[in-house]
Amino acid sequence: MALCRLARSFLVATLLSGTAPLAMAAPAMGPADMSPASAVDPRIGTGGAGHTYPGATVPFGMIQLSPDTAMMDFHHSYAWAAGYQYDDPTIMGFSHTHFSGAGHSDLGDVLMMPISGDDVRLEPGDAAVPASGYRSRFRHATEIEKPGYYAVTLDDYRIRAELTASRRVGWHRYTFPKGKPTHLLLDLRPSIYDYPGKVLWARLHVAADGTVSGCRTTRGWAPGRTLCFAMHFSKPMVGRTLYNRETKVAYRGFGGPGNHPVDHEAQNGRELEGVFDFGNLKEPLLVKTSISPVSEENAIANLDGEGQDWNFDAQRNAALEAWNKALSVIDMQGTPDQRTQFYTALYHVMLAPTLSMDANGDFTGPDYQRHRADGFEFYSTWSMWDVYRAQQPLLAILRPDMSSHFIRSLIASQQTSPFGLLPIWAYQGLETWCMIGYHAVPVIADAYLAGVRGFDAEAALKGMIRSATYGPYGDLTDYMKIGYVPIDKEAEGASKTLEYAYDDWALARMARAMGKTDMARTFEKRSDNWRKVWDPKTGFMRARLSSGDFHTPFTPAAAAYGSDYTEGNAWQYSWYVPQNIPALIKVMGGREKFTARIDELFDAKVDPAIFRNVEDISGLIGWYAHGNEPDHHVAYLYDYAGAPWKTQQRLTQIMQTQYALRPDGLAGNDDLGQMSAWYLFTAMGFYPVAPASQEYAIGRPFVSHAVMHLGNGHDFTVTADNLDDAHPYVGQMTLNGQPLTAPFLRQQDVLAGGELHFIMQSQPPA
Repeated sequence: MALCRLARSFLVATLLSGTAPLAMAAPAMGPADMSPASAVDPRIGTGGAGHTYPGATVPFGMIQLSPDTAMMDFHHSYAWAAGYQYDDPTIMGFSHTHFSGAGHSDLGDVLMMPISGDDVRLEPGDAAVPASGYRSRFRHATEIEKPGYYAVTLDDYRIRAELTASRRVGWHRYTFPKGKPTHLLLDLRPSIYDYPGKVLWARLHVAADGTVSGCRTTRGWAPGRTLCFAMHFSKPMVGRTLYNRETKVAYRGFGGPGNHPVDHEAQNGRELEGVFDFGNLKEPLLVKTSISPVSEENAIANLDGEGQDWNFDAQRNAALEAWNKALSVIDMQGTPDQRTQFYTALYHVMLAPTLSMDANGDFTGPDYQRHRADGFEFYSTWSMWDVYRAQQPLLAILRPDMSSHFIRSLIASQQTSPFGLLPIWAYQGLETWCMIGYHAVPVIADAYLAGVRGFDAEAALKGMIRSATYGPYGDLTDYMKIGYVPIDKEAEGASKTLEYAYDDWALARMARAMGKTDMARTFEKRSDNWRKVWDPKTGFMRARLSSGDFHTPFTPAAAAYGSDYTEGNAWQYSWYVPQNIPALIKVMGGREKFTARIDELFDAKVDPAIFRNVEDISGLIGWYAHGNEPDHHVAYLYDYAGAPWKTQQRLTQIMQTQYALRPDGLAGNDDLGQMSAWYLFTAMGFYPVAPASQEYAIGRPFVSHAVMHLGNGHDFTVTADNLDDAHPYVGQMTLNGQPLTAPFLRQQDVLAGGELHFIMQSQPPA
């Protein structure tokens, strides 16, 4: 994802045939430990363009406490979208907020760095010259990454740093070398995707009881975002200094508390730091830090509510227990490597959306005002363009309880939006307007049709209609008037037309299920608008002008930000009619020509360098780009053309080349769990090609036994015989003992529980 992102290409090793292990194996656990959390390796995705973070969090938690190796200027920071890049040799600190797998970024709030010795540097310095600042070198051999826990040794300070988390509190434990002065540096200046002047204002305060608290407001991806914090230390401070490092200030006003370059009680300004001194410690220093998107007072209350003792190990165990409970929704049996790949993917799926509500129910809405959640928990961090495809559909059947909270959060966001719109790409309650479509619509529709309840369906539908009919958004005015988004009025008109049409279909599906027949007919008609951008002469989806003419010049391979397509080209977007695949097959000339076109997509000889300016297009197999979302359904389209063995071939090819047990083992950004959700569905043998269709396309399994413990209390089991590299094709499949003759699975059969059984064979069916 992200209109706003850049990328770098990288090679991935094969998963199924001799994948190299990660460079540094985590300390071995006992052979009897078969808990799902023990199989997770958070390092996967922290290298290359995966953009995941290795630090400590709990499922869907507000805190993501993780190391930051660099906070680069936003022009050069794509690789550091999660703050951490595996290849880096230094750590500049540990901050409390991170995205998992995003293409654009922000956050990195409340950066802390423990320091030993007399020399306390106030600038992070250059990674090439670590002694130039407060950063420290580290070695991967000293890292431990587990769900809910991260540890590393900071070599330059000889400090052992350990991190864990609860829902709203980050826990630090620092073991310092004996006989040296100990300090903790708090830097409120840096930010992921940084630039000069990003911090609009900050406040830092030390209370009489030693509580450190404050807020900062930044003009990043979500302009004017404020985050507040509070922290307690397990040891009393023996000294402290608060700095305002801003030098170019035309007018400071009159002197007073908090208005001097150096103070000991409070600071207000744009470049604030604090250094807290603890003398020569004989025991580890523990730090507990809470955050709030609303207020300093709420941050203190969050800290008091979740951080009442100093038992770091108990909290670490509680975080691990939370992860084991969350990951136990699927019981997958397989080899250690298979379990690592599978449960790491499931772990990534459960990193977002994130809690964005204080303990008292307060949250910040897209109107930047304080609101109170009544009877639900408010969640944010919505990369809708990505997660509607598989991540949210997976959670809707596994965790309908969470899905209900998510949808109530979407409704609350819509009702507090100045424009009355559902989230597009939002975090901490605020909208960024990144990406296209109104894909909260299929998220809600898919969940409703999957049986998720506990939310006001009428209010949800009202918000869906508002989002689909608000003319100023993405030139919906022209779309509603002439049936497409003209490229001379709005960039990426071809992609927007296609994605709006799918969203309209999803809205119609929910309206019909609710008995709103007239409304359903209106949006069903709109869902056919994909035909307006189909060009039968070239055989591609193309952007049109207001005049009705197709946009020229036209080159199917061309891709650029702000062009006819969103992070893609005509080859990649011409398959996007998930709501009516039979009609797409027909306009492409029938089944044989359709399958031949998909073959051409995968088999083309493509130089990745042609996408050097649109690096989100990654993970190439021919023109197929698995590292980005628009193609994620394409391998399954052979099913609809009567060639399921070709789907099975392509899935094998994708799984072997796009996922690996390495830090750079994801072919592109994990995009808040979408890349991982694709893997999970595919590993279990089926995939939601059109969320809200109540149907899955069947591929082939990559695990021999998996039990989905569905949120409705039923179990759905997938089993496979003869599953190995020599038998990549499905010979037979049964559902509850009855033969399945078509490669499709009804959602109602999954939700009812039962067993999908495969018998694999070496060759395609005759």
